[in-house]
Amino acid sequence: MASTAPAADSSALAATRFAVVDVETSGLRPRRHRVLQVAVVTADAHGNVVSEWSTYVRPRWWRFARLGPRDVHGITRAMLRNAPRESEVMAEMAARLHGSVLTAHNAGFDIAFLRRAARRSGVAWPGAQPLCTLRMSRALDPDRQQSHRLADLCERYGVRAGRAHDALADAEATAAVLPHLLDALHVESLADLTAYAPWGSAQR
Repeated sequence: MASTAPAADSSALAATRFAVVDVETSGLRPRRHRVLQVAVVTADAHGNVVSEWSTYVRPRWWRFARLGPRDVHGITRAMLRNAPRESEVMAEMAARLHGSVLTAHNAGFDIAFLRRAARRSGVAWPGAQPLCTLRMSRALDPDRQQSHRLADLCERYGVRAGRAHDALADAEATAAVLPHLLDALHVESLADLTAYAPWGSAQR
């Protein structure tokens, strides 16, 4: 993953870590569908990656579970056969999110699935509001003259993206786009981020 990140220093954010997450799911409804793949890329405010983690998630009835739009996410039953169970994945995620600002592109979508999965697994989910890069990007374009899809943001900011709808590739791309958004919005402290929580709904 290569990007041309802005060079401006923001000392108030120097110690902040952003846990950028992405999920691939069997559908669009958190109450009916399940998480099939998750990724967490932990990075600083300049986009320097501290750690990466990704895994498929084995549904309870994986032999018969509906996988949804396989032509989009490319996930097959064979990929899920030896994957960890949802409860194991959520426990690992909770540990990786600790102490970082939870971040996602269209965070309302991803976090709704993850919160529900955590609830089913009996795993405590972070209570802080997540940061939404989609909302950040739209704030720069109040008249909606541009597209704010992740692929279009990558092109706009010179970020080399991997395969779309792969959780790790999308999390890496979001982590690389984030410094550009922080710079463009003149974010200087964590307090400046509260306006970009995913209040309301947004579609991918």
